[in-house]
Amino acid sequence: MARPLRGILRRRRRVSDTIVTSTTGPATPTTATPATASPATAERVLSGTGTATLPMTKALNAGLRQAMRDNPRVLMMGEDIGPLGGVFRVTEGLFAEFGDKRVLDTPLAESGIIGTAIGLALRGFRPVCEIQFDGFVFPGFDQITSQLARMRNRHEGGVSMPVVIRIPYGGHIGSIEHHQESPETYFAHTPGLRVVSPSNPHDAYWMMQQAIASDDPVIFFEPKSRYWPKGEVNLAESGTPLHASRVVRSGTDATVVGHGAMVSVLLQAADLAAAEGTSIEVIDLRSISPIDYGPILTSVEKTGHLVVAQEAHGFVSVGSEIAATVMEKAFYLLEAPVLRVSGFDTPFPPAAVETHFLPSPDRVLEAIDRALSY
Repeated sequence: MARPLRGILRRRRRVSDTIVTSTTGPATPTTATPATASPATAERVLSGTGTATLPMTKALNAGLRQAMRDNPRVLMMGEDIGPLGGVFRVTEGLFAEFGDKRVLDTPLAESGIIGTAIGLALRGFRPVCEIQFDGFVFPGFDQITSQLARMRNRHEGGVSMPVVIRIPYGGHIGSIEHHQESPETYFAHTPGLRVVSPSNPHDAYWMMQQAIASDDPVIFFEPKSRYWPKGEVNLAESGTPLHASRVVRSGTDATVVGHGAMVSVLLQAADLAAAEGTSIEVIDLRSISPIDYGPILTSVEKTGHLVVAQEAHGFVSVGSEIAATVMEKAFYLLEAPVLRVSGFDTPFPPAAVETHFLPSPDRVLEAIDRALSY
């Protein structure tokens, strides 16, 4: 039975422009606070106990530091990750603590970085590679898909390939071409790779350590627009496995699913919908390959409606795969087709018009309205 429209579109205030505050460089979201941690917080992070309030950059830094302390065979490679601490300062302070034998500044040669990491992994190391920006990964794409992803299968499981490739990705930072892309589908499509993306500092801290501990190669996508907002990090207990999706807001009328920076957009949309009497369940995908469908299917059984959102292009995408799989597995539970909200099928536009390209809470709510109108 079709459910009535909730009137969200008629009375909704626009919120799209609150996500970005600048088009000239990395923008601090309006909810962000300075990234420096207090001495007490820094001590908790260093000791790995209690909780700490951190931006994602500091949470990733703490996760990398903990992994390097736990295992002397963990090392890092990338452009400007040493004394500079990386473009986004994610590796700040690690060079000073661990030295130039474990935090390696490399030439501008992504293919060389990945190829070297493969050799190091074969010799028992656990390299963590930083690709400076999402669009810079393509010179290393051949090494990733032709060698890194195939190595374990090629040796019938006889070798481990514990390589983590960190990729800052996504829009909302007002940058230029090759600096705001969402290439996760290329890697999710490649057998032999694990692909994950945290949406908050707590997951960033623990997922980084879990990825480094994996004996399979992991592509670790870090949503740049979520680098600065702070969140609570439980330093004692992760609570969620690396490849588990998770309900982050309960609801009864419709289910929305996303990963990385989209989770924040979905939560904003759910808040607006709640003001109009519509209850939205939000699921953080967390893992893009493999995908944990359990919470998604359970939610769809309850709500009967599903909207999948992503910054990446919609054609042949993660959203396409989720839509097709849910239609196969839960067809008779659905009251409407699975709908998708995505970036448009064009190259990423100039910064001045990126807000028109990227999915906003308004576009998510329009899709929810269409789903509920069936």
